[in-house]
Amino acid sequence: MSRPAKALIDLEALRYNCQLANSLSPNSQTMAVVKANAYGHGAVPVAHALTDLVPAFGVACIEEAIELREAGIENPIHLLEGAFSNDEISIAAEQHFSLAVVNQEQKRANLNANPSTPLRVWICVDTGMHRLGLAPDELTSTYRELATSNNVAGDIVVATHFACADDLENDFTAIQLTRMTQAADELQVPKSFANSAGLIGWPDTRADWNRPGIMLYGSSPFSTPHPDADRLLPVMTFTSAVIALRDIQPGETVGYAATWKAERPTRIATVAIGYGDGYPLHAPSGTPVLINGQRCPMVGRVSMDMITVDVTDLPSVTIEDEVTLWGAGLSVNEIAACAGTVSYELLTRMPRRAPRVYING
Repeated sequence: MSRPAKALIDLEALRYNCQLANSLSPNSQTMAVVKANAYGHGAVPVAHALTDLVPAFGVACIEEAIELREAGIENPIHLLEGAFSNDEISIAAEQHFSLAVVNQEQKRANLNANPSTPLRVWICVDTGMHRLGLAPDELTSTYRELATSNNVAGDIVVATHFACADDLENDFTAIQLTRMTQAADELQVPKSFANSAGLIGWPDTRADWNRPGIMLYGSSPFSTPHPDADRLLPVMTFTSAVIALRDIQPGETVGYAATWKAERPTRIATVAIGYGDGYPLHAPSGTPVLINGQRCPMVGRVSMDMITVDVTDLPSVTIEDEVTLWGAGLSVNEIAACAGTVSYELLTRMPRRAPRVYING
């Protein structure tokens, strides 16, 4: 019998979420973002599951793109941060990867390259995120330089990224959209604005291309309910099992540093999961888990390989009972909030020690 910790990846739920993304903007094209190992879900299986639903995939670096090509993914693949070196431009041309142009240096590198085939490029415009992108007043001249170069294929896309789209009360998304539309006013070109939060919560940001990421994996980008986000299905269910049970008396403590003390006769279940498996170290006592479908509070500190759970109020718990850490029935967003982080971090930091088991493929 192997260690019970594992991440179940529901490919049917993944496809459902992608179809939901498509339905929200039926006249747009969807670029499924599968960077960071498809947010921890496994880039190759995820991409294979979505090849017939999306015309392109988005990744952060050329290594991620090559992994998909070598696994037989033929869809166009876009490098969201562009090329980091001249040799990557050559590889992109050979492998039919499109490149973001996020600064003047990348623009010049593309213009001065000797690609085997014309490059497909997306011009990234900084409308207020202030990480990557050209200034809005550089867009028109940059577009003209690239569009008239033999190194560059037609259908240049212009794109931006929103800083606050996950906050539906913040008008900065509307401000960024206005900046972008003004900057691109003279250009009749395909546009891409919306990430998951934009696609769901800001209909005006839906454009020729949308770039959903976190929503594909069933996690809402919002901290409050939203009717469309609430339709998402969790793709990853992180599970393990009870490996020990013990009874302790009032005043006894549990775990490292003795941070939790029993106030009543208490039954403690030890679960084979810890921060070495991807469970958050900073999850405090009281963070919920599901045992046999029932919510129970974690108590004491998270260890590398184990957590401890108060099951006093849950009758008939036995060794080998299944434990859900997040997923079906227990939102990863709730666990992230308990740990003072976001679902993006919990999902993308999942280590290899917790095997992915693919279901409903």
